[in-house]
Parts: sequence; structure tokens; C-alpha cells
Amino acid sequence: MSVDYKIGEKLRQLREAKQMTVELLAEQSQCHADQIRQIENGALVPSLTPLMEISRALGVRLGTLLDDDPIEGPVVFKSTESPTVIRFSGKDPMATSSNLDFYSMGSGKRDRHMEPFIIDVKPRNGEAPPLSAHEGEEFIYVLSGAIQIYYGKNTYELETGESIYYDSVVPHDVHAKGSENARILAVVYAPS
Repeated sequence: MSVDYKIGEKLRQLREAKQMTVELLAEQSQCHADQIRQIENGALVPSLTPLMEISRALGVRLGTLLDDDPIEGPVVFKSTESPTVIRFSGKDPMATSSNLDFYSMGSGKRDRHMEPFIIDVKPRNGEAPPLSAHEGEEFIYVLSGAIQIYYGKNTYELETGESIYYDSVVPHDVHAKGSENARILAVVYAPS
């Protein structure tokens, strides 16, 4: 079973447990009902923002949608292990493949307040999609390659070894700079 489908199945279970229709969840999360249906059916997840909005509307942490079986105590990943990948298509509604591959480094940690990810950021083809915003903060450290971040009306370019820390309520977008892939460490804090 793909991770995208697991997220969708968990979303459906949580929504049904709260006796919410797709339309009510869409209204409370400010997401489109069709987008929620697509996520529940295992389509590519567009970006982290709708998952954060949906989890808030359901009254659960973002990690609840991303985890299988939360555990007590620390979560450790060894270099020989490969964390589960979550593929996001970006905010382009026409996207048919993943622009961002998220590897959750906190998966399984019960009651966490931060979401640490290693993210493979692929070059974007065509125009930049609309910016997204959500409550919280983000820290990004470039592990390899170069990225470009649209943040409000500003643009930041970061190369290997550089970082940025920002409030994610400001509309933003992260993408690879140029035609080469980039890899980043991103830590997202989303208040409950």
C-alpha cells in the first residue's frame, strides 16, 4: 500500500470517526471537497499546507495523518535505514508526478510538535504555482544543490550549507533553483 493511500485512508477514518462529511471538512479546513476526495482516494498530495489545514479541522496533529503506529520515546533513523517517502505534487493542479519527496524523520514519535523532513526538491517546469501559507514556522537547511524560496514579495536563493528560518503564515513556495535537484532538511512547526 502506498504512503499516499495510507494518508488518504487515515484521513477517511478520522473524518468518519468525527462524523464529518467531506463537504463539512472542506468548509472547516478551507480546502476544496474534490481535493479531500482525491487525497482520500490515494492521489498525489498537493502540498503540506492542505494536510495541515485538514488535520487542524479534524482536531489532530499533522503527525496523526503521517504516522502508522506512534511510539513512546525517541525515534532514531540509522543511515542504513530509509524513512518512508511522501510525495507531494506541489500546488500545480495539473501535476501528475511528485515535485517534492518528503522523508519524515519524526514518523512514529508520539505527541511531537515539530515535523522534521529530508526533502528531495525537483526542478519546476513552467510557471511558479500559487504560494501557500499556514500557521507555524519553518527552518530549512540546504544539504545539496540550490533552492529558491518565494516568501511574500521577496525571493531568497540558498546553496549548500545555507539556511533560512521563517514564519509560514507568510505565503511561500520552495523549489529547486535551475535544472538540478536539491536536497534539504526542513523542520516544520505547526501549532495544535
